[in-house]
Amino acid sequence: MAADATTQEGGLVFHPLDQFIVKPMFGDGPIMWYTPTNVTLWMGIAILAIIGLFVLSTRGRATIPTRMQSIAELMYGFIYKMVEDVTGKDGVKYFPYIMTLFIFILVANYLALIPTSYSPTSMIAVTAVLGFGVFIVVTILGFVLNGASFLGMFWMKDAPAILRPIIAVIEVISYFVRPVSHSIRLAGNIMAGHAVIKVFAGFAALTLVSPVAILGITAIYGLEVLVAGIQAYVFTILTCVYLKDALHPHH
Repeated sequence: MAADATTQEGGLVFHPLDQFIVKPMFGDGPIMWYTPTNVTLWMGIAILAIIGLFVLSTRGRATIPTRMQSIAELMYGFIYKMVEDVTGKDGVKYFPYIMTLFIFILVANYLALIPTSYSPTSMIAVTAVLGFGVFIVVTILGFVLNGASFLGMFWMKDAPAILRPIIAVIEVISYFVRPVSHSIRLAGNIMAGHAVIKVFAGFAALTLVSPVAILGITAIYGLEVLVAGIQAYVFTILTCVYLKDALHPHH
């Protein structure tokens, strides 16, 4: 997230997307599926941070919790209540999966706000795994629990008979678009915020506009603090909504 601007023939040239380049951690060779990169590094750091927050800070289970234990308990209670409210009592058994998604996205988003860090959730490859993972899990669960009647969610019995086939086609298309929008929404919002900060950081190199640029960086950074949490929340609550469709396809 450091400034990256060069002067070329009368103006500044910005490279705000350079911060999203995937680089191998060791050497400069080609990147294979098994090559450790900056993406895997920061995903690993996110996992270690989660272990520190939810395992190490709560192992004492103190009656009077520490600050870290309080944060962990608040997050746990918040997501548990969300799952219960959206999916009903039947969905509580899937709470561990939803909690894992939320906390990984949340921690990865906030770690990405550290200068010179990398944002795994800005990579469509990462968010696509999360989004399509939810889609596959929910679809399989829907058929396992409901059988062929799961397809009833696409057939609107309350609609006029002549419109039901049209609505069914629209519902099927919207269903298969879910994982795409689910993953692109997260990656797009995180990438856009970091790119804007990089542009303002480039303008900070100009003496005349540097005060305005610094104010802009501060404002956008504050907004990104909110966006990091909101995007984790949006991804999680949409997962709960999709899970509800699998559990109760006729509602």
